[in-house]
Amino acid sequence: MAGVPFHIVLLNPEIPNNTGNIGRTAAATGCRLHIVRPIGFDMSEKTRRRAGLDYWHLVDCREHQSWQAFLAAEHPPRLWLYTTRADRPHWEADLRPGDYLLFGRETRGVPPEIHEWVEQEYGPDHRITLPMVADPRARSLNLATAVCAAVYEGLRQIAGRTASGP
Repeated sequence: MAGVPFHIVLLNPEIPNNTGNIGRTAAATGCRLHIVRPIGFDMSEKTRRRAGLDYWHLVDCREHQSWQAFLAAEHPPRLWLYTTRADRPHWEADLRPGDYLLFGRETRGVPPEIHEWVEQEYGPDHRITLPMVADPRARSLNLATAVCAAVYEGLRQIAGRTASGP
Protein backbone atom coordinates (compact mmCIF):
# COMPACT_ATOMS: atom_id res chain seq x y z
CA MET A 1 0.00 0.00 0.00
CA ALA A 2 1.36 3.38 -0.97
CA GLY A 3 2.62 5.53 1.85
CA VAL A 4 2.88 2.79 4.48
CA PRO A 5 6.55 2.05 5.18
CA PHE A 6 5.80 -1.24 6.95
CA HIS A 7 2.95 -3.28 8.34
CA ILE A 8 3.69 -4.31 11.93
CA VAL A 9 1.83 -7.53 12.73
CA LEU A 10 1.37 -8.59 16.36
CA LEU A 11 0.17 -12.17 16.66
CA ASN A 12 -1.74 -12.63 19.93
CA PRO A 13 -0.03 -9.95 22.01
CA GLU A 14 -0.36 -10.43 25.76
CA ILE A 15 0.97 -7.28 27.44
CA PRO A 16 -0.93 -4.01 26.94
CA ASN A 17 2.09 -1.78 27.65
CA ASN A 18 4.07 -3.45 24.86
CA THR A 19 1.21 -3.00 22.42
CA GLY A 20 0.87 0.64 23.50
CA ASN A 21 4.57 1.29 22.92
CA ILE A 22 4.41 -0.48 19.56
CA GLY A 23 1.42 1.68 18.66
CA ARG A 24 3.50 4.75 19.48
CA THR A 25 6.30 3.47 17.21
CA ALA A 26 3.76 2.86 14.43
CA ALA A 27 2.33 6.37 14.81
CA ALA A 28 5.79 7.97 14.86
CA THR A 29 6.96 6.14 11.73
CA GLY A 30 3.78 6.03 9.64
CA CYS A 31 3.55 2.25 9.85
CA ARG A 32 0.26 0.37 9.99
CA LEU A 33 -0.30 -1.84 13.04
CA HIS A 34 -2.17 -5.14 12.73
CA ILE A 35 -3.31 -6.86 15.90
CA VAL A 36 -4.29 -10.50 15.47
CA ARG A 37 -6.64 -11.93 18.09
CA PRO A 38 -6.93 -13.51 20.53
CA ILE A 39 -5.11 -10.99 22.68
CA GLY A 40 -4.43 -10.98 26.40
CA PHE A 41 -6.05 -7.64 27.32
CA ASP A 42 -8.96 -5.30 26.67
CA MET A 43 -8.58 -2.95 23.67
CA SER A 44 -11.68 -0.87 24.35
CA GLU A 45 -11.50 2.91 24.06
CA LYS A 46 -12.24 3.26 27.77
CA THR A 47 -9.31 1.03 28.69
CA ARG A 48 -6.97 2.86 26.31
CA ARG A 49 -7.97 6.21 27.85
CA ARG A 50 -7.41 4.86 31.36
CA ALA A 51 -3.96 3.59 30.32
CA GLY A 52 -3.04 7.07 29.10
CA LEU A 53 -2.87 6.12 25.42
CA ASP A 54 -4.03 9.56 24.37
CA TYR A 55 -2.19 9.24 21.05
CA TRP A 56 -4.02 6.06 19.93
CA HIS A 57 -6.12 8.06 17.46
CA LEU A 58 -2.86 8.61 15.54
CA VAL A 59 -2.26 4.85 15.20
CA ASP A 60 -3.35 3.26 11.92
CA CYS A 61 -4.50 0.05 13.60
CA ARG A 62 -6.39 -2.87 12.12
CA GLU A 63 -7.66 -5.68 14.32
CA HIS A 64 -8.15 -9.19 12.93
CA GLN A 65 -10.17 -11.89 14.65
CA SER A 66 -7.68 -14.66 13.81
CA TRP A 67 -4.58 -15.51 11.80
CA GLN A 68 -6.78 -16.82 8.98
CA ALA A 69 -8.85 -13.62 9.00
CA PHE A 70 -5.63 -11.59 8.81
CA LEU A 71 -4.42 -13.60 5.81
CA ALA A 72 -7.78 -13.31 4.06
CA ALA A 73 -7.92 -9.55 4.57
CA GLU A 74 -4.29 -8.66 3.85
CA HIS A 75 -2.78 -11.26 1.49
CA PRO A 76 0.74 -10.10 2.48
CA PRO A 77 2.92 -10.07 -0.65
CA ARG A 78 6.12 -9.99 1.46
CA LEU A 79 6.35 -10.97 5.11
CA TRP A 80 9.25 -11.34 7.54
CA LEU A 81 8.95 -13.42 10.71
CA TYR A 82 11.05 -12.05 13.57
CA THR A 83 11.98 -14.91 15.87
CA THR A 84 14.63 -16.07 18.30
CA ARG A 85 14.50 -19.42 16.44
CA ALA A 86 16.32 -18.14 13.34
CA ASP A 87 19.99 -17.59 12.59
CA ARG A 88 19.74 -14.96 9.86
CA PRO A 89 20.22 -11.41 11.24
CA HIS A 90 17.53 -8.95 10.26
CA TRP A 91 20.00 -6.58 8.60
CA GLU A 92 20.59 -9.27 5.94
CA ALA A 93 16.91 -9.15 4.96
CA ASP A 94 16.05 -6.96 1.97
CA LEU A 95 13.28 -4.96 3.63
CA ARG A 96 11.10 -2.94 1.28
CA PRO A 97 8.27 -0.45 1.69
CA GLY A 98 4.98 -2.19 2.38
CA ASP A 99 6.56 -5.34 3.84
CA TYR A 100 4.82 -7.08 6.73
CA LEU A 101 6.91 -7.59 9.88
CA LEU A 102 5.45 -10.40 12.01
CA PHE A 103 6.04 -10.72 15.77
CA GLY A 104 4.67 -13.36 18.11
CA ARG A 105 3.32 -13.22 21.61
CA GLU A 106 5.61 -12.26 24.44
CA THR A 107 5.67 -15.62 26.25
CA ARG A 108 5.75 -18.12 23.39
CA GLY A 109 6.50 -16.34 20.13
CA VAL A 110 4.93 -17.65 16.94
CA PRO A 111 3.60 -21.23 16.85
CA PRO A 112 5.43 -23.86 14.77
CA GLU A 113 2.68 -24.06 12.13
CA ILE A 114 3.13 -20.37 11.29
CA HIS A 115 6.92 -20.83 11.13
CA GLU A 116 6.25 -23.61 8.60
CA TRP A 117 3.77 -21.46 6.69
CA VAL A 118 6.29 -18.60 6.40
CA GLU A 119 8.96 -20.98 5.10
CA GLN A 120 6.57 -22.50 2.54
CA GLU A 121 5.11 -19.17 1.41
CA TYR A 122 8.23 -16.96 1.39
CA GLY A 123 11.21 -19.26 1.95
CA PRO A 124 13.43 -19.94 4.98
CA ASP A 125 15.27 -16.64 4.55
CA HIS A 126 12.11 -14.82 5.67
CA ARG A 127 12.63 -16.06 9.23
CA ILE A 128 15.01 -13.50 10.75
CA THR A 129 16.34 -12.57 14.16
CA LEU A 130 17.75 -9.71 16.16
CA PRO A 131 21.12 -11.20 17.21
CA MET A 132 21.91 -11.41 20.92
CA VAL A 133 24.75 -12.70 23.06
CA ALA A 134 25.00 -16.45 23.49
CA ASP A 135 23.73 -16.53 27.06
CA PRO A 136 20.54 -18.48 27.84
CA ARG A 137 19.64 -15.99 30.56
CA ALA A 138 19.24 -13.31 27.85
CA ARG A 139 16.66 -15.35 25.97
CA SER A 140 14.84 -12.55 24.14
CA LEU A 141 14.27 -8.82 23.81
CA ASN A 142 11.18 -7.01 25.00
CA LEU A 143 8.59 -7.13 22.20
CA ALA A 144 8.27 -3.35 21.91
CA THR A 145 12.07 -3.03 21.74
CA ALA A 146 12.28 -5.70 19.03
CA VAL A 147 9.58 -4.04 16.92
CA CYS A 148 11.25 -0.65 17.22
CA ALA A 149 14.64 -2.07 16.19
CA ALA A 150 13.07 -3.88 13.22
CA VAL A 151 11.14 -0.85 11.97
CA TYR A 152 14.11 1.50 12.21
CA GLU A 153 16.42 -0.98 10.44
CA GLY A 154 13.82 -1.15 7.68
CA LEU A 155 13.61 2.63 7.49
CA ARG A 156 17.42 2.79 7.31
CA GLN A 157 17.37 0.36 4.40
CA ILE A 158 14.65 2.29 2.58
CA ALA A 159 16.49 5.59 3.06
CA GLY A 160 19.75 4.07 1.80
CA ARG A 161 18.04 2.61 -1.25
CA THR A 162 16.37 5.93 -2.06
CA ALA A 163 19.65 7.85 -1.70
CA SER A 164 21.60 5.48 -3.95
CA GLY A 165 18.83 4.42 -6.35
CA PRO A 166 16.80 1.19 -6.59
